[in-house]
Amino acid sequence: MKIFKVSGMNCGHCTQAIQKAILAIDPQAKVETDIGAQTVQVDSALTNAELQKAIEEAGYEVGPQPS
Repeated sequence: MKIFKVSGMNCGHCTQAIQKAILAIDPQAKVETDIGAQTVQVDSALTNAELQKAIEEAGYEVGPQPS
């Protein structure tokens, strides 16, 4: 499971946009979002870089990986 800290994700529309962007490049991915923590957890065969790019192309900033 890969975890991304996503700035600006603060509503259901945001989470849907991020999920849609990830599923567009990996339809088999499992995506979980936490608005309060502003994190996205992804279970995918894609690399962190590929997933981060998809999130950023959806219009969101990815910060340092949470520990």
